Amino acid sequence: MRIFQGLRRTVLIAAMGLAAALTAQSAMAQDLKCHPEQLATKYPGLVGKTIKIATDGETPPYSMRDPKDFNKLIGLDNDMARATFACIGVPVDFMIGAWSGLLPAVIAGQADVMWDTLYYTPERAQQADFVVYLRAATGGLVQKGNPKKIASLDDVCGTRATAGLGSTEEAVFRDLSKKCTDGGKAAVEVVTFPDIPAGARLVKNDRADMLMIDLGLVNNFISADPTAFDLAFSILTDYKVGVGVAKNNKELSQAIFDALKILQADGTEQKIYAQYNFDHKQALPTEILTK
Repeated sequence: MRIFQGLRRTVLIAAMGLAAALTAQSAMAQDLKCHPEQLATKYPGLVGKTIKIATDGETPPYSMRDPKDFNKLIGLDNDMARATFACIGVPVDFMIGAWSGLLPAVIAGQADVMWDTLYYTPERAQQADFVVYLRAATGGLVQKGNPKKIASLDDVCGTRATAGLGSTEEAVFRDLSKKCTDGGKAAVEVVTFPDIPAGARLVKNDRADMLMIDLGLVNNFISADPTAFDLAFSILTDYKVGVGVAKNNKELSQAIFDALKILQADGTEQKIYAQYNFDHKQALPTEILTK
């Protein structure tokens, strides 16, 4: 009888444990679904808002105008932004401007987020919070035939290199230039540009020897104009890419973080990447970086 009671107690405990596990799994599944109807409960400060997204509309495959409808923006970043804010339950409005002015617009309160191939750096994080979800790969765009025979960053001394004004790549080139001169070699002539297509034109028109930028952008330029450009090199970097949010808008950062986790879990992110022939191996688990 005691054996039977002990067995019954063991089965009951196991059943209770299984029920608890199933309840936890159900709650987890519930958490990993979009619930835009719960906006007022989850993010009350966003109720009634239209989120202004700062983008340049000129950085394919991330942000560009739809060739079928010039008034519509498409691309990896724009589609991810739409999916994210649809998951949260707030409408969006895209604000187009020069890339170099997008993050300052967020910091000044003229836009809510910058969502346009924005690299996280500790310096930028002093002025804005980041919700990162992507690992950057960098490529070197050169003229067809690679006339300067640039095969890596070790080959840039004495060349004309172009990068976005205030970008991570600009800082890299200036650091490399100092190393060149410290080693008795010619400096790197750094030419900056206000927007990425302008940088590609500098290379195409022989006003720069190389443009270093995100690999997805480099591959897109080569695909669009294969007679003009070649890939000099590619590097899978440790740089993290994400969304820039004003530091006084913690609720918005948290909402984006929560939604991106859902899109990563339910396969939406992977589908968007595939649509633009982008390697999903560059995806990172989303996180909020504030410094």
